[in-house]
Amino acid sequence: MTPSLLPFSPQRGLKIVRAEGQYVWDAAGRRYLDFYMGYGAAFLGHRHPKIVEALKEQLDKYMTITPAFETEVRERCLESLGKVLPQHLDRVYFLNSGSEANELALKIARKVTGRRKILAFVNSFHGRTLASLGATWNPKYRDGFEPFPYEATFIPFNNPEAVEKTLNSEYAAAIVEPVQGEGGIIPSDPEFLKTLEAKCRDNGALLIVDEVQCGFGRTGHIWAHEMAGIKPDILVAAKAIGGGFPASLIAVTSQIGDGLKEGDHGSTYGGNPLALTAITAAIDVLRSENVPAQASEKGAVLGEVLSGFVNDNGRLFRARRGVGLMIGLEMRQPPGQFIKLLQSKGLLAFKAGLTVLRFLPPYLITETDIREAVKILEEAAAEAGKIS
Repeated sequence: MTPSLLPFSPQRGLKIVRAEGQYVWDAAGRRYLDFYMGYGAAFLGHRHPKIVEALKEQLDKYMTITPAFETEVRERCLESLGKVLPQHLDRVYFLNSGSEANELALKIARKVTGRRKILAFVNSFHGRTLASLGATWNPKYRDGFEPFPYEATFIPFNNPEAVEKTLNSEYAAAIVEPVQGEGGIIPSDPEFLKTLEAKCRDNGALLIVDEVQCGFGRTGHIWAHEMAGIKPDILVAAKAIGGGFPASLIAVTSQIGDGLKEGDHGSTYGGNPLALTAITAAIDVLRSENVPAQASEKGAVLGEVLSGFVNDNGRLFRARRGVGLMIGLEMRQPPGQFIKLLQSKGLLAFKAGLTVLRFLPPYLITETDIREAVKILEEAAAEAGKIS
C-alpha cells in the first residue's frame, strides 16, 4: 500500500523536478519564474551556491548533534548572528519553523509575566500550532480547535487608538507582523508600531515582533520593524534565515533570558548542525551581496511596473501594496483562477487574504525577469477579461 497525504494543502497540479535561483522546472522540462519561493523561504534563491556548498561540507562532518553539546558550527552561527540581530536582543534559541518559534515566544511571555492574555490583530497569521493558532485571526484556521492556551484579543491593525484603548496590565504580550503576509500584504504604519511599543512598556507587556515572512532583508531592511525604529522584546525569525533550509529562531533581551531556566523549553532538531550551517551561510549571503539594498531597489522597480499594470487593468485589480520584494495586488474577486492562469503561462504566485495576489520573489530577480512577469500578467489579464 502506498499512503496518501492528508488533504491539508491543495495541490497545484505541477510536478517540480528541479530548481535553481529564481526558476523551477516541471517534469516536462518547462521553466517557471518562481514568485512563490516556498512561501518566501527561498528568498535567497533556490539552491544558493554558498548555502549548498556549506551544507555539503557539514554533511561530511556530522548532522545530528543536540543542543546539549557544544560545536564549532554553533559558535560560528552565533558569531554571525551578532552581526545582523538588533544589539539589544542578545539571547537566542534555535527551532525548526515559524510556528514553533512563535509558540516559544508566547510561552516565554506567559512564563515571565505570569499573565494569560495576548493582544493580536485582525488579519494576523502566526502559525498553526495551538498557541500560535490562538493568536492567528482568520476563523477558517481556528474553527474546531478551541479552546486555545491563551486568551487572545484581536483589534484592528494599524490603529493606534485601538491599541491605546485595549492594551492594559492584564496582557502578557502583544504579537505583531511589521508587514502582514497571509493577511494580505499589509505594511504597518510606523506610528502604530511606536504606539504599540510604548503601550507595552507602560503596562509591562512584552512586544513580540513576528518577522517570519517579512524579515531577513525582504523589505529592504534586515528586519522590517527597523523601519519604525522600535525595539521589540522578542524577535521571531524563520523562512529566509536558512536560505530555504528549515530553520527558525527567537531572539530576546538578556533581561528576559535571565527569567528563564533549564527545562523551560527544548528541541531535538532545533539548532541542528545543518540548520546552523544554513543560517551562517545565509547571513554571509545577506551581507556580502547586500541583499536588503537589492531588495529595496528591485522592489521599487517591480512595484512601479506593477502599479502601472494595476492601473491599466482596473476591471480586475484594485491596488498594489507592499514594501521591498513583498508585494500584493488586490483583486476585485478571489485570485484562485487568475493564479492558475499565471501558472499555465509560466509564473508561480499565490494568494494572501481573500482577494490578494501575492508575490514573494527572490532578491536575485533581474530586469528580464520583471519584464517576463509583467508580460505573463498582461496575457493572463487579457484572457481573464475575455472569460469574465
